[in-house]
Order: sequence, then C-alpha cells, then structure tokens
Amino acid sequence: MSHHTYLYKGINRSVGKALHQYQMISDGDRIAVGLSGGKDSLALMWILNERKSRAPVNYQIFGIYIDPGFEDSYAEKLLQFCHAQGFYLKVEHSNFGILAHSSKNRENPCFLCSRLRRKRLFEIASELGCSKIALGHHMDDIIETLFLNICYAGEISTMVPFQPLFNGNLTLIRPLAFTEENTIKKFAMEKAFPIFRNPCPTEKTSKRKFIKEMLQPLYKSNKKIKGNIFRALNNVKTEYLL
Repeated sequence: MSHHTYLYKGINRSVGKALHQYQMISDGDRIAVGLSGGKDSLALMWILNERKSRAPVNYQIFGIYIDPGFEDSYAEKLLQFCHAQGFYLKVEHSNFGILAHSSKNRENPCFLCSRLRRKRLFEIASELGCSKIALGHHMDDIIETLFLNICYAGEISTMVPFQPLFNGNLTLIRPLAFTEENTIKKFAMEKAFPIFRNPCPTEKTSKRKFIKEMLQPLYKSNKKIKGNIFRALNNVKTEYLL
C-alpha cells in the first residue's frame, strides 16, 4: 500500500501547517522527540522521520523514552520497534512512576511523575546536543488542557505549539498541534504501530481523562464545536475578561 493515503496526507498537511506557521524547525536542528510508546508520539516520530527526506531544511531526530519504572515495562519492545523502523531511541530507566505513587505523594502522582520525567528529558536532550524537543501533543490535548487549567488551576491558559525555554536555549515544539486525535488514532492503526499497554496505576482515573469524557458529548452534539473551541484560542477578547 502506498503511504500516500488520505490519512497520511491529512496528518502531513496539518503537521506542515504547524511547522510553517510557528517556524518550528530550522536548518541544522537536532531535535529530541519525547516518546511515550503511545500512538501520538510514535506518529510524530514517524512523520518527522518521513518528512526529513523532503524537507527544505536539514535536521536530525533522536527519540528519548523515559521508563517510569513500573513492572511490565515495554521499554525493550519499544526499542525493538524503533530499531526496525530505523529510528534512534535512547531509553532511560527511572523510578519516577514508583516515586510519584509512594505514600508520601498520594495527592497528585501525575504532577510529580511528569515533572521528574520532563526534567530528565531536558537533561538527556542537552546531552545529545538537541536544542529542540518535539512532543506529541495534538489538538485535543490543547483543548483539554484549556479546560483542565480553567477547572483545576483557575486560569485561562493551555500548551503552546512553540515554547522557548531557558532564554531560548531549549525550545519545545508540538508539530501535531493542528492534528485531531482521531486522525492520529486511525493513522496508527493503518501503520500497524504496536500497542503498548500503559502500566501506570493512575492512568484510568486522571483529571485529564475526566475532562476528555466531559467534552465528548459536546463534540457529538455539533461537529463545529471542537474547531470553534480551538479557534477561540486564537481569538481572545481580553477586554471582555475580568
């Protein structure tokens, strides 16, 4: 099957749009891709790798997977998959997940685990000489984060597609920012990406999952709603806020 299917074209177009609009990739970039083993980061790795041969700029990509240390780790299988695809992957074993779920930290395991993993991701990226880190967050994640921040942090904010950190020494990029989760899901199935079961005990009960489920009936009621919410993030009338 030719890889120029309509799903591929759709993702390729939305990724191209995000890369272009935010000028995410420059010539000579070394880009670390934060892999989780989920469909989003695998699709991101695949598409950045695939675009490399055709891109007007020259860049290199380095996958990084930080194993949170639960039993049933799929690190080895993820490594095998990446090698088979010709992707570079650095696996880092940690105890961050275990630590975050210890009795001292009952309140918010996700916060601690993601903070520790992110810090380590930044360190490994700079060890590899990368000045950019690509993350697999998509349109649905950006919308869900808006609602998470409104409901639980009491602020109107979300993830941004292009985010310079540490005086611009490191930049986070989210090339899937304009891509819907459903498209990525179908693309992952079409490409037969392996499915890795998340061994995290909190995965099924997170606040993010709750927000995701809250939004579903809203999206179903009117197919324009998701696009409108996303557009609203580009259309903020601060004079009509407190």
